[in-house]
Amino acid sequence: MPNVAMWGKALTVMPRISKQDWDGLDIVSRWLIATRSAVIIMTFTSAAFAGLLAAKVGQFDLLLFALVTFGLCLAHATNNLVNDLTDYWKGVDKDNYFRTQYGPQTVQDGFLSVRQLMTYVALTGLAALAIGGYLVTLRGEIVLMLLGSGAFFVLFYTFPLKYMGLGEPAVLAVWGPLMVGGSYYVMTGEWSNNVAVASLAYAFGPTAVLFGKHIDKLAEDKGKKIRTLPVILGERVARYCVPAMLVAQFALLAYLMLIGYFSIAMLIPFAAVPSLRRVWQVYKNPRPSEAPPELPEGVWPLYFVAITFWFNRRFGMFFLVGLVGDVVISRF
Repeated sequence: MPNVAMWGKALTVMPRISKQDWDGLDIVSRWLIATRSAVIIMTFTSAAFAGLLAAKVGQFDLLLFALVTFGLCLAHATNNLVNDLTDYWKGVDKDNYFRTQYGPQTVQDGFLSVRQLMTYVALTGLAALAIGGYLVTLRGEIVLMLLGSGAFFVLFYTFPLKYMGLGEPAVLAVWGPLMVGGSYYVMTGEWSNNVAVASLAYAFGPTAVLFGKHIDKLAEDKGKKIRTLPVILGERVARYCVPAMLVAQFALLAYLMLIGYFSIAMLIPFAAVPSLRRVWQVYKNPRPSEAPPELPEGVWPLYFVAITFWFNRRFGMFFLVGLVGDVVISRF
């Protein structure tokens, strides 16, 4: 029996469930939980931005938009599954590791066997690859290169990239020029440097979210010799990097308005500027040793990442509204 309520929950948060709960779920709920679908909204948003930028130049194609969006979301889901499989094989999730405290790790928690998780990986990944292959036949070599780059990051983000401080730069590249610029190219058949720059104005958000998560689990990662960028930089420097990335989003938007690529409609995302104060109030101090009383119940051990994800969704909403306004202005 489909559990539609769980579908909605899995798309907004990472449900904390027991093995008994898992056994009673339908296959869609299981897939949504196993792929950590709540964070895939960031990928959908990147594709949506590309669609609006294509509409800005009068070249939006609904079928191509649907295909590239679905393909990217499946690729992101595959990446999350591969991450869990790799971490399990390397023993990262043993001994109550940070990741297992805020959401299920399906193999480590006994929800899925390794073989079952590999089946999830294969089916999800092949579906993403099939869509990518079809788009290659339509657009040619550049899409093939983008597809190859995406496959590389899907397979090797967890290891070795994350282990050598390259995970965060990879996310900036993927959620920016690769996703937004690539999706724009699929729909229009043209590469745009302005679109690539505009994509960074959003991509700094997902990168900041990842930074926040890696700061939250800095001690655990350091103990397991996972050299994320926050581990390499140290907590204090890493904490200051996140607000800087969020400010950079507004600086890029201002630049694109100054050169005339965006209209004044892109002032709308600046409505998120006051929210930076709330982010700074969290990031200006070291991470507390236990959940502060003002943190909503059920969020801990997420702390820095929680506030960053909140800001990212808020900024993304205003960015989306601004882009719609910009498209309307540009078409009339």
